[in-house]
Amino acid sequence: ALTVGRHLGVMMFSRFKKPDSATPRPATAPVTQASPTARPAAAAPAPKPGMTRPVSGGAVPRSPAEVAAQDKEKKRKDRMQELKTELHKRLLENLNLAALEHASEQSLKQEIASITSEALDEMSVALNKDDRAQLNQELYDEVMGLGPLEPLLKDETINDILVNGPNRIFVERAGKLELTDITFKNERHLLRIIDKIVSAVGRRVDESNPYCDARLADGSRFNCMVPPVAVDGSLVSIRKFKKEKLGIHDLVKFGAFTDEMALYLQAAVSTRLNIIVSGGTGSGKTTTLNALSSFIDNRERVLTIEDTAELQLQQVHVGRMESRPPNVEGKGAVTQRDCLRNALRMRPDRIIVGETRGEEVIDMLQAMNTGHDGSMTTIHANSARDGISRLENMVAMAGIEMPLKAVRSQIASAVNLIVQASRLQDGSRRMTSVTEITGMEGEVISMQEIFRYERLGVEPNGKIIGRFNATGVRSHYSDRFRQWGYDLPASIYEPLI
Repeated sequence: ALTVGRHLGVMMFSRFKKPDSATPRPATAPVTQASPTARPAAAAPAPKPGMTRPVSGGAVPRSPAEVAAQDKEKKRKDRMQELKTELHKRLLENLNLAALEHASEQSLKQEIASITSEALDEMSVALNKDDRAQLNQELYDEVMGLGPLEPLLKDETINDILVNGPNRIFVERAGKLELTDITFKNERHLLRIIDKIVSAVGRRVDESNPYCDARLADGSRFNCMVPPVAVDGSLVSIRKFKKEKLGIHDLVKFGAFTDEMALYLQAAVSTRLNIIVSGGTGSGKTTTLNALSSFIDNRERVLTIEDTAELQLQQVHVGRMESRPPNVEGKGAVTQRDCLRNALRMRPDRIIVGETRGEEVIDMLQAMNTGHDGSMTTIHANSARDGISRLENMVAMAGIEMPLKAVRSQIASAVNLIVQASRLQDGSRRMTSVTEITGMEGEVISMQEIFRYERLGVEPNGKIIGRFNATGVRSHYSDRFRQWGYDLPASIYEPLI
């Protein structure tokens, strides 16, 4: 597994300190810290590092007092950045790299604070308590973590971290993008953090290999692309790993779907229908798949296959597999298709593929058709019908020469249910459609929608007004549900007036 641990090749204590060099340290120009009370009274307080602001379409007019206050804050931040750079160099010179691995967090923080205090006295720099604490924390993040990205990784309200060069870091909260006040010193600083991440998984990023996928220590998904392919500075995307395991009832509480839909989905999963969760990027496909998996019986053997391990299944008997990219010599790759073929030899009751996006679709459909009922996967598509077309295209891209009717027949017999997840304009995530595949009519796959999300309007604040509604169509699998002991009331299929 591509697991990124904390980069341990940096530093440690001063009782683990290196001996003082006989060569005197060159004098450093004093850095004067501006007093926070010197700010003009009319100016709004400058945002603290880590705060975010919504992405706006145009510049907002500023008063002279606001301009002066922001210029002063910018100069203060620039001085702090220069100070942090100098102190980081001194830490590298004074900390014992070999002892770092065995140090506790508290001990290392104490040692950094001690070295920093000594250096600030030597440089004749005066900092207030808050600035000194912030500086010590940032230095610790540089030594042991991912530098400026650390506070964003610790913020549980953030779903995605998106870096567009060293000076523009965006985050996504509640489905909406915000520009943060956090920056890297320069492109070299950003590249150093990227290298810290990828080197921990045995990868490298440079001009000859300008992109990389990896997984952070906490399970977050990481992707980067560096110059010259990234034109205006390195691009980094981090999809944060959710520590909490959300169940169906959690999603009902969040408004993703209704109790009636939850009853239906429980019956669908428990009676081993083959399910595809369809949706766009960031629509909640993996979250939905995790929630659906909560209905799988603990007596079943479940195997999961992913490019980046994100699924959080709650069953006792789960075997997890993760594909592997080729090494720097282009060898050693293990694809999802390789994992899927091996999974078929491991006596699985169900197979769950995190995302089907290529030639592994052939093996997935065959598994669904050959005794592995109840298997699940996700695909990128905007609707249930588009999802079927995407499956057809993936079969064609796999190089399998089959008549279109035969491909559709294979899909119709393998897939029972498509759950469509969508992210609406206001950032909310909804399960907008639940559609059954009922068979073939001529050369066309026949489908029927059971539930849908109906948009009714928009509130003044931009929030979408809508409701979930049944279509009035009785489930094609009602008899199957009944035979397995899930006798759903007819009322769940009745549409609202």
